[in-house]
Amino acid sequence: MTLTLMLCLLATLVPVFFSRVSAAPAWLSVQAIALGWITLNQHHPLSLHAALAGAEVLLVRALLVPYLLRSAIKKHRHQQVSLMPSNLFAWGIAVALIIFAFKFGDGARADVRALTLGVVASTVVIAFLILATNQDKMAQLVALLFMENALALFESLMPEPWPLPVHLLISTVYVLTVSLGSWLVGDVSEQTSEQVKESGEMA
Repeated sequence: MTLTLMLCLLATLVPVFFSRVSAAPAWLSVQAIALGWITLNQHHPLSLHAALAGAEVLLVRALLVPYLLRSAIKKHRHQQVSLMPSNLFAWGIAVALIIFAFKFGDGARADVRALTLGVVASTVVIAFLILATNQDKMAQLVALLFMENALALFESLMPEPWPLPVHLLISTVYVLTVSLGSWLVGDVSEQTSEQVKESGEMA
């Protein structure tokens, strides 16, 4: 369980520090695989609830949403955009927020619940940092998806797993987030292109 949580954390931190938006769908898939394993461990492994919840995580979060996001990134040419500005100031803030998040979750202890809370808090603060430092719409969309994965991970702290209708509702919101976000990004890109074209014609 601890290794799975660390994989989920690395799938958030590595793309933020070292990758571009084009790599985000792959890292979202890694997050989803970790979430799927955590979900199966939280539920009774032989129950129908566990099978359906695990299938929902893998099909929606590991396959469908990364595919939709990858298509939107290629279509609107955001591949070379960094998720977070590559400067020491932004990196310093990010490291400080991660340390603060793990202090909040008391993640220094060898306790799975404390480590889970630390990973959730770290993912949320990193997502907020991306929203605050990056004006690119696609990068902000990735930050929202990171935040929704943190919400799914938070479920593992609950005494009882969420009912299947709640799982389906959260999955629907997740798909709507990437679909609506991709449409809005495309609309903004088209408007910007038209403005640039009009400015060129006027010149």
